Amino acid sequence: MTSPSPTTEPSSASASTAPPAERFGLASSAFHQGGSIPAKYTCDGANVSPPLAWTGVPSGAAALVLIVDDPDAHGFIHWVAFDIPSSGSPGGLAEGASTAAGAPRQGMNGFGKVGWGGPCPPSGTHRYRFRLYAVPAPLGLKGAPTADTVLAAVKGHTVGETTLTATYHR
Repeated sequence: MTSPSPTTEPSSASASTAPPAERFGLASSAFHQGGSIPAKYTCDGANVSPPLAWTGVPSGAAALVLIVDDPDAHGFIHWVAFDIPSSGSPGGLAEGASTAAGAPRQGMNGFGKVGWGGPCPPSGTHRYRFRLYAVPAPLGLKGAPTADTVLAAVKGHTVGETTLTATYHR
């Protein structure tokens, strides 16, 4: 005995198409992926944190974590920001957000200070990674944690990750 073949009548659910999900991304209006960070954002300038914007935050994200490091200086940490609300439009941090009223929670950078510490390589060209993690809940860490502490809290709990990389030359 054969079973009846399924019908393939179109339904309203299959006829409508949802727009594709936007890819989780990180960008800056001050520099582009692989480009050069302007001196304004470094120890050779005003040393203010650059503007950053993100798109396509994954569903299930309640907070964002930002770690900026220099892989050419053994992962020297330039900024740790965490428990950044993942919702809101537009998504991002304005120029100088590190020291502005309403700054995100921030940790200790490699200069021994809380907040942004701009690129300041001894010589040559260095790369700077702006790594943004989407997490399902705020980390709730106390004080000004190190990047290692923040990354340990994030490990195994991300719902998305994106990276923006740029350079600076002295």
